[in-house]
Amino acid sequence: MLTKMTSCDFIDAVASDAPAPGGGGAAAMAGALGMALGGMVGSLTLRSKRYEDVHADIGALKARAAALQQTLLELVERDAAAFEPLAAAYKIPKDDPARAEIMEKALYEACLPPLEIMKACADCIGLHREFAQKGTRMAISDVGVGAALCAAALQGASLNVFINTASMADRALADALDAQALELLDAVYRADDLFEEVAVRCANVLRERRWHRQ
Repeated sequence: MLTKMTSCDFIDAVASDAPAPGGGGAAAMAGALGMALGGMVGSLTLRSKRYEDVHADIGALKARAAALQQTLLELVERDAAAFEPLAAAYKIPKDDPARAEIMEKALYEACLPPLEIMKACADCIGLHREFAQKGTRMAISDVGVGAALCAAALQGASLNVFINTASMADRALADALDAQALELLDAVYRADDLFEEVAVRCANVLRERRWHRQ
């Protein structure tokens, strides 16, 4: 299983000429790592008595974050599994009468895991917003990093949708899949807004620290 590899082995596998893991698996792993940072913010917040009034909310957020993290790890495997039939379809001789139908089915099924990655990452970005609002301010930078990773994962997964829909013969179905992906991409703007807010808050913290040192 790809997710049972060490981080170094997983990176080496991505860098190899193996068909998977590729962009989809890398996106899912990045999204899982981004959501793990949200979980860390939650853990640090629960450890602080200063935030006791939001501990119940943070505990619920952590549970949702853990579930999304697990979903994204599972999608690393699912994306690789969905690509195998597509890779095999490309090897079918072009004069084989069964090739078109097999290819169409494989292209469609290869779109599904990256769409799920996008959906999960969009949800992750929403959780990061809540962690930014309720979590410990000492880990606010980690919220920004997590949101940025999830946004990059979402964008990366979208490319795996678009490259497959571009080759589909059923243009109505392809357009419907593209529409889903484009709608999910809107979450990137929310992540960008959150990143900017975090950057401002980090700068404010730095200014406060300089003032206290004086």
